[in-house]
Amino acid sequence: MSQSELRQLLTQLHARLGEAHSLDAEDRRLLATVLSDIESALAPAAVAPATANAEESLESLAVKFEAGHPAVAETLRRLADTLGKAGI
Repeated sequence: MSQSELRQLLTQLHARLGEAHSLDAEDRRLLATVLSDIESALAPAAVAPATANAEESLESLAVKFEAGHPAVAETLRRLADTLGKAGI
């Protein structure tokens, strides 16, 4: 999967998060941290931050959001799968 496709998934995730009004502050903080790490890793010529656990973090967040926010959970899983396949 290309960086363009990864960025599309990130954009989709941002949109779905904007629609999820019942996320608490801690959930939003966790998601913001993971998304920031991923976006930094995708930046051109960036020194990759500690993203080794990004896929694992995304999956655990997906499990947490499964019941209340299935669209967010599904996008998180797709993103984790894509990052894993890309070796990020």
